[in-house]
This record gives sequence, C-alpha cells and structure tokens, in this order.
Amino acid sequence: MEHTSDLVYEGKLIHEESYPQRSSKYEEVELNGIKVDFYDPRNKVIHEIKKSNKVERAHELQLKYYLCVFERNGIVGVTGILEYPILRKRDTVVLSEVDRETIKTIEEEIVQIVENENCPPLAKKNICRNCSYYEFCYSTEEEI
Repeated sequence: MEHTSDLVYEGKLIHEESYPQRSSKYEEVELNGIKVDFYDPRNKVIHEIKKSNKVERAHELQLKYYLCVFERNGIVGVTGILEYPILRKRDTVVLSEVDRETIKTIEEEIVQIVENENCPPLAKKNICRNCSYYEFCYSTEEEI
C-alpha cells in the first residue's frame, strides 16, 4: 500500500537526487517486510534517508527496528545512519538492549491491536495528513 503513495515517491526522488552515486555502491534491501534505502554490506551500515526538514524520534525508532530485523536474521554488528539531505545532517544510530526491549513491547502492542475485533479510536492529528497511510485511516472520515 505505502509504495503507491505520492509521499513515498517524493522520498524516493530525494534519495536518487541527493545520493546518485549510492545506487551503484550500496544495496537496497528487503527483509522480513522492511525495505532499507541503502545498505553497505562491507561496513555493515544501513543508510536511511529522510525528506523531512526536522529530526523526529519516529525516524530513529524506524531505523532501530531495521537494525533489530537484521540482527534477528543473523546479520549482527550493523549500525545505522539517519540522513537528512534538506538539513545537511547525519545521525549515527546503534541498537541497545533498552531499544530491543522497547521494540519488543511495541511489537506486542501491535499484535494486540491487530488481533482485536475493534479498531482503536481514531486519533485526529494534524501530522496524519502527511502520512502515507492517511487514506487507510481516514477513508470514511471527513477531512481533518
């Protein structure tokens, strides 16, 4: 579903324009339902590029989840770099034991939501308009 979003397409354009040399050096990796922008297998580094003009905790958690998925698949010692081309900023991300526990808790909460017969109440937030899943949540709602 997400891959058809205009927001996802815009992000892909930023990847290609900001780092054109990367596609020949690094690999785009799909593993257990995740899609990593660029993976440097020699140095074991995941590069996650964000089009945002602000650094967000969600970006860091997403990359830490990717690190966790790699680890669960036997690819250990991987680190990550969050890159914000618009801000000209890079942040190194590593996975700690606390992060592993946080991710496990989040996954358990997701399973509870999915297995519940009723959807959780709609959280109407301004940020939702910029989400690639907006139509999924708001298909029967009035514009927020």
